[in-house]
Amino acid sequence: MKRPKQSGHAGGRRATVLACLIILQSLCALFFIGDVISDLRAGMGPYDMHFALEAMASVALVGGVAFMMVELRRLLARMDDMDAGLKVARGQMAEVMDDFFDDWNLTAAERDVALMILKGLDNEAIAQVRTTASGTVRAQTTSIYSKSGTHGRAQFTSLFMEELMSGDFNACPVADGLRSSVANASRG
Repeated sequence: MKRPKQSGHAGGRRATVLACLIILQSLCALFFIGDVISDLRAGMGPYDMHFALEAMASVALVGGVAFMMVELRRLLARMDDMDAGLKVARGQMAEVMDDFFDDWNLTAAERDVALMILKGLDNEAIAQVRTTASGTVRAQTTSIYSKSGTHGRAQFTSLFMEELMSGDFNACPVADGLRSSVANASRG
């Protein structure tokens, strides 16, 4: 089942709306502060109900502006962190795949097929894309599974998913276990 593509601009829109609200709230605060100052000049004191309400509204608005500015800063920092994490994951995943492919001594054709497997293509589709016979693709997938120490498409794909989801691109127990079993199998 395909998930609908979410816009990458949702966080940007949220930040823009928050910034607009901060500006609007700042203008309201300035209005109330100006009114409080003019009331003070007119001789109203802190015991006048109108003056007290305007003063409290001014303080609340200034507090709200300060809070929203902190929240906007946090939102922007979180968006930056998420973007940075996504870029690292993309780059690291390509690096992880290349490391696995190197460890398994995959040929150039097997690497292409392995990438297409990870993209979710079936053997027939891979054969069409590569303009080869489906029997050739089946033989290449069998070789890939053998070299990787996996037993089929699902296990092969889950190896990479586990590596990506672990967040630790240098030490993955599944990958290490498969690497050592492949190394032991090639020695014996």
